Amino acid sequence: MELNLQPQGQTAGDLVKDITEAEFMAEVVDASMTTPIIVDFWAPWCGPCKQLGPALEKVVTAAKGAVKMVKVNVDQAQMIAGQLRIQSIPTVYAFWQGQPVDGFQGALPESELKAFVERVVQAAGGDASGGLDDALAAAEEMLEQGAPADAVEVFAAVLEEDPMNAKAYGGMVRAHLAAGDLDTAEAVLNGAPVEISKAPELEAAHAQIELAKQAAQAGPVAELTAQVEAEPDNLQARFDLAKAQYAHGDSEGAVAELLEVFRRDREWNDGAAKAQLFTIFEALKPNDPVVLNGRRKLSSMIFA
Repeated sequence: MELNLQPQGQTAGDLVKDITEAEFMAEVVDASMTTPIIVDFWAPWCGPCKQLGPALEKVVTAAKGAVKMVKVNVDQAQMIAGQLRIQSIPTVYAFWQGQPVDGFQGALPESELKAFVERVVQAAGGDASGGLDDALAAAEEMLEQGAPADAVEVFAAVLEEDPMNAKAYGGMVRAHLAAGDLDTAEAVLNGAPVEISKAPELEAAHAQIELAKQAAQAGPVAELTAQVEAEPDNLQARFDLAKAQYAHGDSEGAVAELLEVFRRDREWNDGAAKAQLFTIFEALKPNDPVVLNGRRKLSSMIFA
């Protein structure tokens, strides 16, 4: 599947252009009434400008029209440079609705340029992801509606546009797990770039795979429940019951059993209950009530 994220009638070349001093009013002040305009003040003799310019163009182009960029050679635009009190280059200003709203001096790493562009776009009420956020939301909806194969296609298309998108990697792992394909889910996770391996979405995917492996070996809930009722002090049975409950979609019940194991003996099996709780917390969404309540109860036990 290919995502058509470029605004209709607009090419990447329309997003970045060189302008003269005479064009500044039309191309920056007037144009910023509808779209944020980032202005890169540079000069041919400026070494850092040669680093910053291409990096900033890349980030602006990735925003797919949510922001535009113009380049101004200060040697040929000294009046504008004087009005904006530009004392060193490169200097970058962002204009929105005719006014400068943000800016910086000097060359910045790409991560900070992305954050800068995102701030500017958000200040104007736009989407700096270039439509990728909408695509991710659509894929998540497909997943919730029981269409993991369709979700996989959209997540894959997002990764074609942005190979470092941790949300898309995490979503693809969950989609393959939902389809019952544990091996492919694990292969996707292992294939994620090392630069994003510690992203929350990837940490969650790792936990989800671990729990899926446990689910394949989980015992029957009814039998384990009966065993726990008959042997309340059998912590292994409680632990196994928690794994079975989670495997059958009862995350709340699983957390409750693990908390009970921890309450009875927090050091049992090298702290297995606490470790399992953290695995479940990582696998679920951070704002899930099960996570919030579970973390609160665990903390109260730890610090009691």
